Amino acid sequence: MIRLFAAIAIPPEIAAGVARRQQGLPGARWRPAEALHVTLRFFGEIAGTTADDLDAELARITCEPMLLELQGVGSFGEGGEPHAVWAGLADSQPLRRLATRCDSAARRAGLPAERRTWRPHVTLAYLRRPQPRRVAAWIQGHNLLKSPPFRIDRFGLFSSWLGQAGAHYRLERAYPLVGDADASRP
Repeated sequence: MIRLFAAIAIPPEIAAGVARRQQGLPGARWRPAEALHVTLRFFGEIAGTTADDLDAELARITCEPMLLELQGVGSFGEGGEPHAVWAGLADSQPLRRLATRCDSAARRAGLPAERRTWRPHVTLAYLRRPQPRRVAAWIQGHNLLKSPPFRIDRFGLFSSWLGQAGAHYRLERAYPLVGDADASRP
């Protein structure tokens, strides 16, 4: 079994700009630059043969290269207990189309449909016992985050390995984004 997800890695120059904001929040486990990504579809723990099928389906995806921008910050959590802070992305139809196609590829490979609503973001930190007021203040202090546009010409299939210091990600396969003959199909 291997834990997999499809994602777009954040370019180093954009990650460097984000790194300047990764401070001032007690209890935050800030993600290193090489771990910053936009998850397109989380697949979970899957068997090797299903992973091979998934790889084949992801390789069939066509989608145009795109420009993306980080925009704004927020937190995830329930009942006033935030567990992560993130940077959002400016609305992008090509990004939504790519995420939809990754979900369709997963279903063709025999994986169940994703139950959660997809929300494009880059996780900046996971939080341990945060003070909600401090999280709110950090969000207010960084809510105008806006990166320069950055070009994306590939996405990847990543494995996730859990350890004491958190998750470590490894790129298993990269898929180029090439022209999209039918941008209207999901």
